[in-house]
Amino acid sequence: MDKREIPTENAVEAGDAIPSRRRMLALGAVGVSAALTIRPAFAQTAVSVMNCQIPVPGPGGVGKFIDTQGKLVAPGTKGAFPGALRPFTGEEVKRAFRGQTLPGTTYNQSQAYLQYIRRLQAGQSGFTCFASITTSR
Repeated sequence: MDKREIPTENAVEAGDAIPSRRRMLALGAVGVSAALTIRPAFAQTAVSVMNCQIPVPGPGGVGKFIDTQGKLVAPGTKGAFPGALRPFTGEEVKRAFRGQTLPGTTYNQSQAYLQYIRRLQAGQSGFTCFASITTSR
């Protein structure tokens, strides 16, 4: 093989040093340190997800009822439920997705509220909390 045919993109120049064992160990220590720093952040995120809140309905739907499909409807609509008296925490919603009812609700009311929560979109109050819950399942 001729010298001109050897690829040079990975070639080591005369001034480049191959990392020493000490340098490699130092880089490994930095990696371990970074991992130990990130773990508490994950734990803190998990706690905040469980304490985040989802209002049902959000501020844009105050005074409206929620039908069984999770849509906002006029107050007094037959088969629809008034909004929740307080926002639900991420933990409460997560438990409800697993089969429990939301606190202070009947089964049907809880199902309507869960449908409303499933329909949340980016920009709506509670969406970030809902997204955090669904990605951490």
